[in-house]
Amino acid sequence: MRLSRLAALWVSILIILVLAVSCTSTLFAQTPQAAPALTIAEAVKIALEKNPQRKAALADTKVASADVREARSSLLPRIAFSQTATRGNDPVYVFGSRLRQQRFTAADFALNALNTPTPFGNFATRFGGSWILFDSFASWRAVNRAQRAQDASVHQLARTEQELVFRIVESYYGILLAKKHLELSEQALKTTQAILDRSKDRFDSGVAVESDYLSAQVRMAARKQELIRTQNDLALARAQLNTAMGVPTQNEFEPDEAFAEKVFPITSLEEAEKSAVEMRPDLKRIRSEETAQQQSVSIAKSSFGPRLNAFADWEADNPTFLAGGGGNNWLAGIELQFDLFEGGAKKAQLSRERAMQDKVTSVREMATAAVRLEVRRAYYDADAARQQIEVTRAAIAEAQESLRINQNRYDSGLSTISDLLAAEEAARRSQTDYWEAIYRYRTGYANLELASGTLNPQSPVVMP
Repeated sequence: MRLSRLAALWVSILIILVLAVSCTSTLFAQTPQAAPALTIAEAVKIALEKNPQRKAALADTKVASADVREARSSLLPRIAFSQTATRGNDPVYVFGSRLRQQRFTAADFALNALNTPTPFGNFATRFGGSWILFDSFASWRAVNRAQRAQDASVHQLARTEQELVFRIVESYYGILLAKKHLELSEQALKTTQAILDRSKDRFDSGVAVESDYLSAQVRMAARKQELIRTQNDLALARAQLNTAMGVPTQNEFEPDEAFAEKVFPITSLEEAEKSAVEMRPDLKRIRSEETAQQQSVSIAKSSFGPRLNAFADWEADNPTFLAGGGGNNWLAGIELQFDLFEGGAKKAQLSRERAMQDKVTSVREMATAAVRLEVRRAYYDADAARQQIEVTRAAIAEAQESLRINQNRYDSGLSTISDLLAAEEAARRSQTDYWEAIYRYRTGYANLELASGTLNPQSPVVMP
């Protein structure tokens, strides 16, 4: 009896220990892990490795490189090998095959042998070659055109990387701005709650009318709506950063940089425009495409010239698959070709290529003008944001002091609830304007570098 009680006690202790361990494991499993810290330079590095847009642009450069190798191959001779096995009783076939095998005899001239030969088999081994010796330089110009197209793809890759860096800067600081908006919404909610409590006390004591209390309740509802919106904005900003980096949207990273004022190197508008015209990869791409189109015009002109080709063939014919018992022959020659009349197709092709050249030239001129305008817009936006930081920084202290005064006046019955709510809104707005000005200045400077063609992973807006 005593042993059974002792065994039951030990079983109970064991069950308690198992439950305790399982509960502890569950608590540790449910404890959320902190999101890994991420600097903007690290985000740029990840994006340049994993973003599919950059991978697609890189694939285009590989395609263009393959096109260059394909164009160069036309300058080299072509050699082909073939092995065929045939059998039949076609008179012409039998006559020719016997001759190629060098097995023709006088008996093969018999009429019955010529008209109704017995089935005959032939195994032919051939080596053939051809070489374009001269085609009015069309092949060389095709190689040059392919090289210019390759340069255009490389410039497009560089522009894609610059645009990708800007997307990272925009989305990374978008997270920091969203976090500031969330903090301001939480602060505003607390401030509005204090105003609501104060108006309720005054209404309960008969000092204020019910409309004051209702106005405070309306403002409180608005602040709750803003808090919900800022929470969702932060989640969306995180998803945008993940998309720009090329990682799953459910991944979470915590920005490892402070969102504060920063001074960037000052660039004049003239320097920015000059840099854009000279360094913008997209303009370089258009110039490379223009050069490639000039080669297309030259190729169309070359089609009017003569072409000189060399060719050679060697053939072995045997009655069996293994070599022996047959004969071989060879043939070589040079061919000169010149089109006397082709229905005007070449003239039409030349006119088309010239029209395309005019189009590409016009596109280059339009793109250059658009780039100059883009640089000016980015320069003025960045400069305006920089000056707005100073203005909004001073407005914060003034708005906070105005809110304090209005709170005291409302408590003393010297001002209305409308004045107090207006002061609270101005205080919140001043802080929001300040952080938005910092965001616009950082992203505006990155946009200026993007417009100037100088944005890269080592840019001041990327590096700490």
